[in-house]
Amino acid sequence: MLLVHRVLSTRARPILGAAALLLATLPFTATPAQADGPGVGAPWVVSVGDSYISGEAGRWAGSSNSNSAAADALGGTAYFDNAGNNAEQIDRCHRSKSAQVYVGGGVSGLNLACSGATTATSDGSTFKPGLDFYDNGAGKIGQAKALQQFASTHNVRMVNVSIGGNDFNFASVVQSCVVDFLYSPSWAKDYCNDDSSVKANFTAANVAAVKTKVATAYLNVRAAMRSAGYADSAWTMLVQNYPSPVPNGSGFRYGQSGYTRQSTGGCGFWNNDADWANATALPTINSTVTGAISQAGITNARTLNLASAYNGRRLCEAGVGLYEEVGLSSWTQSTAVDRTEWVNQIRTVTTAGSSPYYIQESLHPNYWGQLANRSCVRQAYNGGAPRSGTCVRSGNGLTTLGEPRMALQ
Repeated sequence: MLLVHRVLSTRARPILGAAALLLATLPFTATPAQADGPGVGAPWVVSVGDSYISGEAGRWAGSSNSNSAAADALGGTAYFDNAGNNAEQIDRCHRSKSAQVYVGGGVSGLNLACSGATTATSDGSTFKPGLDFYDNGAGKIGQAKALQQFASTHNVRMVNVSIGGNDFNFASVVQSCVVDFLYSPSWAKDYCNDDSSVKANFTAANVAAVKTKVATAYLNVRAAMRSAGYADSAWTMLVQNYPSPVPNGSGFRYGQSGYTRQSTGGCGFWNNDADWANATALPTINSTVTGAISQAGITNARTLNLASAYNGRRLCEAGVGLYEEVGLSSWTQSTAVDRTEWVNQIRTVTTAGSSPYYIQESLHPNYWGQLANRSCVRQAYNGGAPRSGTCVRSGNGLTTLGEPRMALQ
């Protein structure tokens, strides 16, 4: 049984305290009326793609090295998405309860995305459904096939897509940057951006190949909706790009000398590599993601630009900090959203250890980041007339829905 969310109306009373914030994201199962289907019934938004939309790291509201409970917004059930709320439907997909698809306001959300997913399904040691029609005949299916099945019996008005980062080997690039930071001294820095394994991901040939893969993924989403009975004009594909997770080198609150950037901040990048990530790697990935729309010939797409959505709240950025650094003890405190980071620390085997953290949560939007995205997805949905826009912070504090204040420009 698919787990779905019916989220509180935008007219809900102001959210007061941690308990109410959590209740706003708790799931329950819903059985649609038999008459529901394409164009009939209450509207739905469905998310497909990778960890940047599945809700990876959505358990944590900021970071603390001394007390994980200070940042633990959703607890140990954060990623449980089965009907009993006691397990994941697909291990390590990490579809969190704070995921952005649950926009509320009379619109229901379904999260089909999976952390670690690429454009194509992988069914080796771990199962990662891609944006395709994979079906092993024993219950494992690709996200496009899952979308087709769901959309045939529900009124899906918008499909929110995030894909392509893992086709650029995002995790391996980050690992190379952190390893080079930890294993080279400040007087002889070894940068990851000139490593052959990293550079191979950003050659013209590989960028073109990834663009084709992403275009194929978009075509699969469209094929799924067409097979489910939708005209292209009856729904919208909202394609989002990726946010900057770390500041430029000059914006870090920890210096390059010593190991504080990684041992304390969990952001082991040399300045040069952080600058390269923001000036070259991220724009290349993002232009590939959006450029694939026209290559695929998708005419009913809108775009959500998240590139600068977390600026001022990024990992290790000056102006925010760990809970113990900013003098706060809990994510429930009123200023926590403005004084702590919206991107999760980079964890290693030694720093994850027996803690409640997962290494795969590293460098992903946390609880604050997920809810910031949710606000912008809701604004992009635009009451059923989806529009494109750039997502930016628009003020401090939380809205009455318990979300960071964001604007879609």
